Amino acid sequence: MVRLEEMKSDEFQQYLDFAIKNYAAEHVKAGNWDETEAVSKAALEYEKLLPDGEKTNNHFLFTIRDGEQDIGIIWLAKRSADKGFIYDIYIKEGNQGRGYGKKAMKEIENVAKKLGLNRIGLHVFGHNQSARGLYDKLGYIETDIIMEKRI
Repeated sequence: MVRLEEMKSDEFQQYLDFAIKNYAAEHVKAGNWDETEAVSKAALEYEKLLPDGEKTNNHFLFTIRDGEQDIGIIWLAKRSADKGFIYDIYIKEGNQGRGYGKKAMKEIENVAKKLGLNRIGLHVFGHNQSARGLYDKLGYIETDIIMEKRI
């Protein structure tokens, strides 16, 4: 059974180390950032978003568990009285493609409802086709599309 547990301090540190590198790599892959500056830019973004770490006000970071197994993480922020934003969802390798992402997204909707939210947004990199397919199946719709051509 998939459940969300509030992220502990040591889990947050492990997540942060991974997330900064992963976010930097995604921006490099998307062509947004140069590889030499990507990690420092990503670290600055996380410092701005989570100045108090996992205890940052209106940010809810969870470890996704199946039984006692740590499956991944999901991070929801309350952006206004009625709208939330999923900053990150990550299912660890070896557990991907097994329905955990879908179940975690359903669980985060329950958390959002308890917070009084009635809408959730998220960002997905254009090259992440599997995530885009999942969000589409869950009823998320594209609200903005930025396109770019390298010349």
